[in-house]
Amino acid sequence: MTQRRKTQVASRGVKICVLCLVSCVLIFDGCSPKVNQVCFSQSCVNVEIVKKPEELSRGLQFRKSLEKNSGMLFIFPQAGVYQFWMKDTLIPLDMLWLNEEREIVHIARQVPPCVEDPCPTYGPEEPSRYVLEVNADHTDVLGLKVGDQAAFRFNHEK
Repeated sequence: MTQRRKTQVASRGVKICVLCLVSCVLIFDGCSPKVNQVCFSQSCVNVEIVKKPEELSRGLQFRKSLEKNSGMLFIFPQAGVYQFWMKDTLIPLDMLWLNEEREIVHIARQVPPCVEDPCPTYGPEEPSRYVLEVNADHTDVLGLKVGDQAAFRFNHEK
């Protein structure tokens, strides 16, 4: 086989490998779940993102359940002191307030549904930008504490 022929064969082999690699990336990317996540150290929580005013005020009201290892991430337009209540919320929750650097600044654990008015409010006196609601006790399962850092992995938003 001539040197020119060897070069052509090698070039064709490289092209086929590149084509296979690109195909695999496209196939697996198309099959990967398109979920948004809030991650802490070694574990992530799948989240529904809310940031429109009507979504922020409704939150998880009237929901009968929340899937395991999932939650709702409230994204406020700016940092502020945000107090939450459990009016018309049917499931107990853990709530985590995060500052603009995505550091946990406050955790309210095992917050029960409100059974009568006036409903108590929960939250820190210091500013936060994000609030993450998860099933009650999930912060203990994940071993989360004030000062822990979160990373957001947003694949797509509404």
